Formats: sequence, C-alpha cells, structure tokens
Amino acid sequence: MIIAAATGCYTGHIPVAPGTFGTVVAIPLCYFLSVLSPLTGLAFIGAFCVLAVWISTEAEKILEQKDSGKIVIDEMAGFLVTLYLIPFTVVSLVGGFVLFRLMDISKPYPIKRLESTLPGGWGVVGDDFLAGVYANGSYSDATSGP
Repeated sequence: MIIAAATGCYTGHIPVAPGTFGTVVAIPLCYFLSVLSPLTGLAFIGAFCVLAVWISTEAEKILEQKDSGKIVIDEMAGFLVTLYLIPFTVVSLVGGFVLFRLMDISKPYPIKRLESTLPGGWGVVGDDFLAGVYANGSYSDATSGP
C-alpha cells in the first residue's frame, strides 16, 4: 500500500519522466481541490502533504534509496499547491502543469537546498511543495495583468 501511494498508483515505475506522469495522476485531486472552500482546500493540502511526508519516508526505507525517482507523491502534493485558489480550467491546468514542472526540474533557490538538507520525506516533499508555491505565484502573477 505504501509503494502504491508513493508511486502514484505505480506511475513512478514508468522509466521515462516518472515525475511528469506522477503530476498527471494528481489532476483528479486538483479538481476536487477546486470545489472546496479556500479554508477547506488549505486543510486538504496540509493533510495531503503531511501524509505524503510520512509515505515518502516509509517508501525510502522500502526502496532503500533516498528520494527515489519512483516516489511521485511529492509531485502530486506540489501540483495541488500550484493550483490552489486558481480556477480549474483546461488553460489553468496546462499552464499550472508547465510552470510546476519547470520549477520542479530547474529547482531555483532555495528549492534545491530544501531537497538536500531536510531529512527523509520532509526533503522529498519539501522541494516540490516550494516548487508549487513558486508556480502558483508565477501563474497568479502572469494572469493578474497590470
């Protein structure tokens, strides 16, 4: 059960771009998030992230690898953060997806530092959480206009 959750129903085992496929798995969760009130949505993201930290910590032990590429629940958490308070449309989904993947892959400061300094699941999820914050802010800035 831990591995199924950590790997986003085994999408983390896809040999090419598992993080991208893991992000896709989060789309139904993002829709669910979009119908929640802002406060309930925030609580949902918080609970999901705490669960993701625990699952990632356990998955690292089972896989015997720190921040294994097979663990994609962190991308799922980051994508939820990316789309928080952004209306759920095809345009926002695609734009948020691209921004999140860019932030997650490029890891601008201090994202990369979080990944390497936080222990266990905190490091696995922490960098994607912050990538989601950056992507959310970038998306909001890009769509707010002058």
